[in-house]
Amino acid sequence: MNDEAKRKQLRKYKLFATGLFILMAAIFITTTILQKSYSSHWIGYVRAFSEAAMVGALADWFAVTALFRHPLGLPIPHTNLIENSKQKLGDNLGSFVVSNFLSPQNIRPYIQKLKISNFVGEWLGKQKNQEILLKNLSDIVLDILNKLDNSTVSRFISKKVSDMTNDIKLNKIVGNGISYILEKNDHQRIITNLSKQIKEYIIENDEMIKERVRKGSYSFIPSFVDNKIADKIADGLSDFFKEIEENPEHEVRQLITQKIHDFSVDLKEDSKWENEFKTIKNGLLKNDKLEEYSNDIWISIKETLIKELQESDSTLKKYLYRNLDEFSQNLKTDENLQNKIDHWVRVTAYKYILKNTHQFGNLISTTVGNWQGKELSEKLELEVGKDLQFIRVNGTLVGGLVGLIIYTIAHFFL
Repeated sequence: MNDEAKRKQLRKYKLFATGLFILMAAIFITTTILQKSYSSHWIGYVRAFSEAAMVGALADWFAVTALFRHPLGLPIPHTNLIENSKQKLGDNLGSFVVSNFLSPQNIRPYIQKLKISNFVGEWLGKQKNQEILLKNLSDIVLDILNKLDNSTVSRFISKKVSDMTNDIKLNKIVGNGISYILEKNDHQRIITNLSKQIKEYIIENDEMIKERVRKGSYSFIPSFVDNKIADKIADGLSDFFKEIEENPEHEVRQLITQKIHDFSVDLKEDSKWENEFKTIKNGLLKNDKLEEYSNDIWISIKETLIKELQESDSTLKKYLYRNLDEFSQNLKTDENLQNKIDHWVRVTAYKYILKNTHQFGNLISTTVGNWQGKELSEKLELEVGKDLQFIRVNGTLVGGLVGLIIYTIAHFFL
């Protein structure tokens, strides 16, 4: 029922109560006149009933009216109670709601019934809702990206990179990386592949070896002898590297492993290498270069994001749609995930409500206190005024009955 319907209903019952008072007044006047001309006993009873009914009607009219305004516009003390006590009314109403509706024992049963995971899963499972969600999120992110100042962001990135790299010791990072490779024995594949490549190079370039032998040989030595020596050298070298390639326990492998290990230790512990890497780092990450790198990175990221967010069929949006579908299905089928989310929501809501119960009380108190007194009276009268009119009706009828009883007792017993 809207306010206009409530006003019509209130007027109707006000007219009814007022009409009953007018009826009692008319009966009183009529019986008073008749009593002067007729001596019938019933006239006295009717007159007594109507007289007391008028008094009851007027008394209750005054009481009801005094709640919302000054009766007849007269500033009688202790009238217009709601307007004069609106702040106290707001404070008491706020305290009442907090104490009786927002206590832990009252809100706990409702909080425990919260189960939003299924609802969210069903909502996210609909394509229309996914499109609405991504559209709104895309608009928000695009607005933020377009408002960001490129120079400010690039300076921020370069400063953060500079702060992060100041404490980074590249020599230790490289040394630890080499140690990690040794622990995983991944360097053996490099040795194997390198040995194989050298072996194949020797075999494929035997003519070059022969030429080198001839150049270094004496002129009196026949060429066939030089070629024989070159073949022996080539075969020996190729066999040597084949052994390294095929034997994982070859001493050369062990020697190389030890040398790499010693180098990684030297990288981590020798201050010479720390200074060398610091020089390289400072050369690569000078302020002007760092800002240039940061600006290029930011512009690239920004342009990519804007393009991906503006296109309806972009790779990013396809990825987000796919993950929304997956998340929706998990919310509907994964009981463990449902329990985790619902438990988190319940605990968070419970803690938040208990932590801010005073805010609800302050909200009610402030809202009622800020209402105009007349506005507050009108609001309350619209809500309860109809029922209060029955107080006037009851006052009229009860007052009349009490007057009739008093008249009867006085007539027969006094």
